[in-house]
Amino acid sequence: MTESRSASLPRLVLYQRDDCHLCDLALEVLAQARAPEFDSVFIDDDPVLEARYGIRVPVLREPEGGAELDWPFDADRVRDFLAG
Repeated sequence: MTESRSASLPRLVLYQRDDCHLCDLALEVLAQARAPEFDSVFIDDDPVLEARYGIRVPVLREPEGGAELDWPFDADRVRDFLAG
């Protein structure tokens, strides 16, 4: 049985920075929303991600469809985002 490419993608990715208080708040909101497991990607050492997300972090992204949720968000917005 072959696993499809989309099955190997994470359900969610949180783009963030080191020492980012807003990113810490976003992690709390994701816990409150009972978001599924996600990958954390730190943009600090990646010029491409830095250019794309520099002033926008934290950003929650659904990789398969490409939808993004920019900060600020609360638990209700996260749940709506996940419901798609």
